[in-house]
Amino acid sequence: MNMKKLFNVTRILFIAIVTVSLVSCHNRNPRDSSSLTGWSSKDKAAGGFSANSSYKGQTAPPGMVLIEGGSFTMGHVQDDVMFDWNTTPVKQQVRSFYMDEAEVTNSEYLFYLEWMEKVFPPNDINYKDIYLSAVPDTLVWRDVLGFNELLTENYLRHPAYADYPVVGVSWVQATQYCKWRSDRVNEKLLMEKGILNPLFENDSIAVKGQNHFDTDTYLTNPYALFNGDSTIYRKGLPTKAKRKKGESRPAKGSFSGRHVKVSDGILAPKFRLPTEVEWEYAAKAVVENREYNNIRGRKKYAWNGKYTRNKTKRYKGDQLANFKQGKGDYSGIPGWSNDGADITIQVKSYPPNAFGLYDMSGNVAEWVADVYRPIIDNYANDFNYFRGNIFTKKMIDAEGKVVIVDDSSVEYDTLDNGKIIPKALPGSVKYIPISKRDAYMRNNYEKAYNIDVRDGDLASTKLYNKDEEELETKPRMYNSPVKPKVIGESGFFKQEYDKDKRTTLISNKTRVYKGGSWRDREYWLDPAQRRYLPEYMATNYIGFRCATDRLGPMTYKRRKPTTTKIKYKY
Repeated sequence: MNMKKLFNVTRILFIAIVTVSLVSCHNRNPRDSSSLTGWSSKDKAAGGFSANSSYKGQTAPPGMVLIEGGSFTMGHVQDDVMFDWNTTPVKQQVRSFYMDEAEVTNSEYLFYLEWMEKVFPPNDINYKDIYLSAVPDTLVWRDVLGFNELLTENYLRHPAYADYPVVGVSWVQATQYCKWRSDRVNEKLLMEKGILNPLFENDSIAVKGQNHFDTDTYLTNPYALFNGDSTIYRKGLPTKAKRKKGESRPAKGSFSGRHVKVSDGILAPKFRLPTEVEWEYAAKAVVENREYNNIRGRKKYAWNGKYTRNKTKRYKGDQLANFKQGKGDYSGIPGWSNDGADITIQVKSYPPNAFGLYDMSGNVAEWVADVYRPIIDNYANDFNYFRGNIFTKKMIDAEGKVVIVDDSSVEYDTLDNGKIIPKALPGSVKYIPISKRDAYMRNNYEKAYNIDVRDGDLASTKLYNKDEEELETKPRMYNSPVKPKVIGESGFFKQEYDKDKRTTLISNKTRVYKGGSWRDREYWLDPAQRRYLPEYMATNYIGFRCATDRLGPMTYKRRKPTTTKIKYKY
């Protein structure tokens, strides 16, 4: 071998060694060791400290898709033919989040009802109001000059409507469903991880009342569930801590590991209703109008274009959504221009938008989390805007323990329409509003109740310089009806209609709903349109879907930096 060949072989070997070393350094998990203390993840685990080095990122929850965040123009960008001027365009930044592909269906909601009926049997006097508070109002289909009685009897429970969106659900009920779904998703995750036994398959325990899985209770104290009954758990997460000398081996199948913490990244974030800005951003899906770092054109609907009919060769002329096409025309002429339904229709019957979401225009309108106010102006927060915050904290008793609601301490609230709902289910953590002391010297909030901040609170009235504690009655910017006084301890009140003249129905319990429905004209299909209804009311054209937060990076994709240099060949 001559010197030239030897030099080439040596150079190739050197490059290979350097490449392997660089790749190994690049693939090394930064959590395997700490440059600040020198403790490796093995050292931490051996000492009994948390050392999560196996987290691979968040996956989409069941039935949800990732909505990559970004900036967009929230509000009406078309002609305002209603002249209510409550959708003034405002630039907003939205964080990434997950959202249901389609509305919650009757079959999914029936699972919720069956679970509630089993765990809180209505024939038990302690739970009768809990189950009834979750049942949708099936009488929303009635009309004094229409024949819809069969829908009141069949729409919710008949299998013919199983995959249709659930209706007759109030904002309050939709919020309670989201909380319940959070617990069921995390319960299933813990079962799959070998930490929790299938509770309904365990003959030694009864899943009833306060004895059920609750995520907050589990994270607060795993042994607060089922009064400390350890048979609900399997082995738990494995630990690397060495067993001490003389310590006996745990019994086969017993809990020998540790419980899940937030830092493990196993439990799913809480499900909730999407905020108004999230819902509108997801519906508009301006990502398909993006050209580099600009948005080209305006979107009138959830799909691209300014018409409601399909332009493709195969389906040309078909409607792209389920909506009312004119006076007395809910479905079109038979055999042509038919949207397939006279009322609601099975979810996913129409193509999804650019984010993969179905029925964001048409079928049913949807509840969002926000309290309604006429205008979202430029003084509003431009990052993840939301109106409706009530900051809370876990209630601590005299012994310094977190209060868990039990079967004997359930508190109920009477809504304005007389319906009774539990403030918190048995077995859940009790939350209370933060105090002024908790917010003392903070620069981001001053109180717990922020629903009417800058639009209805004391600071936005002519008595802005007063303190609420100095006034006997708080002045109101909006003169909507005041909730009637409850009579006695039963939770009931005298039912009577409001006789005062009102200039508005806006209140702190008025919630926004978005999107058009099967009984709305084309105008309401625009995602920017916004309407409102009291949170305790339900209709036959409003449904809902859930959302949850995206943790960590905004997207699954790995983008190259915009400053990457391109090599040109000359």
